[in-house]
This record gives sequence, C-alpha cells and structure tokens, in this order.
Amino acid sequence: MKRDTPPQTPDDLSAADRRPEVILGIDPGLNRTGYAVLSRGATGPCLREAGVIRSTARKPLAERLAEIGQGLAEVCEQYRPEALALEQVFSSGQFPQSALLMAHARGVILYVVSGYTSQVAHYAPRQMKRLLTGSGTAAKEQVQRAVQSELGLAAILEPNDVADAVAIALCHYHSVRLPMACLDQ
Repeated sequence: MKRDTPPQTPDDLSAADRRPEVILGIDPGLNRTGYAVLSRGATGPCLREAGVIRSTARKPLAERLAEIGQGLAEVCEQYRPEALALEQVFSSGQFPQSALLMAHARGVILYVVSGYTSQVAHYAPRQMKRLLTGSGTAAKEQVQRAVQSELGLAAILEPNDVADAVAIALCHYHSVRLPMACLDQ
C-alpha cells in the first residue's frame, strides 16, 4: 500500500502533539505554590529552576490569588513553558475547605499559564508517586529521594512543595511520547 503523505516528523506536528521541551510543574496551594521548570537535555531531564511562590496570609483571598498569579507570570515570562503539569485537587472529608482553597489557586494557575501553552496535564498524587517510586502510597521522603536520584542532585529538595512540583514535572516528562508514524511495509 502506498502513502500519499510522508510520515510525520517532529517539525510537522502541531504544538499540542509535540513532546514539550520546557515543562512547568506546579504543586498548587494558597499559602505556598511549588513550581519547577524542567527542560529536555541530551542525557535526560534538566532542572532549570524550582521554588515556592508565597501569598501573604493576612491579605484577602483575591489579593493572595493575585500574588500567586503574578509570581507564576514572572516564571512563565522567563522560561516560556510548552507544557504545564499540575497536581489534581484532592479532598479529604475532614477538610473540604482545603480542597476549595486549592481549587482557587489552581484556577489562577490555569488562567496564567493559558497565555503560554494549551498543553496541560493533571496528575493525581498517587499517579505521580507510583511513576516515580513504584508505589502510589509512597511517603513524602520517598518522593524527595526519587527526585534527588533522578536529577543527580547533591541533596533532597525542600520544602515538600518544591519536591512535589519537580516530581509532577518529571511525571509529565516521562509520560509524554511522540506519536508513532506508520511506515509502509
């Protein structure tokens, strides 16, 4: 069987189908939002920057969300992420307010990042833990050590918000694959 069009090359793929070169990982929170910027290197993932965006606890909710948005916009402007990997909201029956506040932060994050990329992936905490450690119930320390090992870091990343953001970015880094082109036989 003959093909009328040649197989797709990476240059032929739309932005949504390409494997991203710069991934922004986010561990959302109202008090502290962890972020990490990973890029694809010749030998694997490269951590370009990671940190925490803090909001001022004594300010009204709208101002706190604006602080998160402004901090994230600075990161996006500097690194121009091609993909966002974001932790999904989870809720405990005992603390429904926490999930609601995290949802507010996620909304601001999605709004800000939508100006840079439409490639957004949501990862559940268990999914991320399973990919990096082999166990969906891994402790925070196990995730920190897995991140340290994967990136060849001298020390574990702290606070947990930063390590989780890097873990989420790594999860996306390893989950995205280029579409396979069908070859004539």
